[in-house]
Amino acid sequence: MRLRPLTPIEARVLGTLMEKARTVPDSYPLTLNALVAGCNQKTSRDPLLNVTEAQAQEALDSLKQLALVFETSGGRVARWEHNFQRAVGVPEQSAVLLGLLMLRGPQTAGELRINSERWYRFADISSVEAFLEELRDRAEDKGGPLVVLLPRAPGMREQRWAHLLCGAVDVPEPVAAAPGGAPRDALQARIEALESEVAALRSTLQDVCEQLGLSQPGQA
Repeated sequence: MRLRPLTPIEARVLGTLMEKARTVPDSYPLTLNALVAGCNQKTSRDPLLNVTEAQAQEALDSLKQLALVFETSGGRVARWEHNFQRAVGVPEQSAVLLGLLMLRGPQTAGELRINSERWYRFADISSVEAFLEELRDRAEDKGGPLVVLLPRAPGMREQRWAHLLCGAVDVPEPVAAAPGGAPRDALQARIEALESEVAALRSTLQDVCEQLGLSQPGQA
């Protein structure tokens, strides 16, 4: 199935439903209020958004027309759940990776493996890369590629992956290092990569602590 490009809010709504189906199954399907709270949470989101109820409802209505979500019957309050895996025609592992990319932006295979712990436990980074490559090489008759591997930034050891559900991604041209500045640029890039990995681990820890009602280590 070839989808039209999603809007950023549609992608956030869809990704949030996919996340909560796995991380808080007892409260899933989600009410509109719970969905808006999930879209706007301050952890595990990049970029941070401020989605209104009206915007979330409009996105749900559009996603419903694409068969990506549906409203459950029964109960006094309408609840929503996603239909991503069946509608797009991808395996569970691929759906997990696409959901994470929609919620957290471009990530390396290593970051995706760390961030997927509460969604799905991949055996190793190689298995993550295998599913990403399958999504990148997806045949046109199945809807075409769903992810792209971004160029390695100067001095960066790992490349990041981005989803294509919102359309083509602007891929910046690699910037050549200035003469004599390569060692410092490479060191700075490695520091930034490490900081990114630490931030991802910290975000995952905070998310887990919030779900369990615990304080993070070092906090009162």
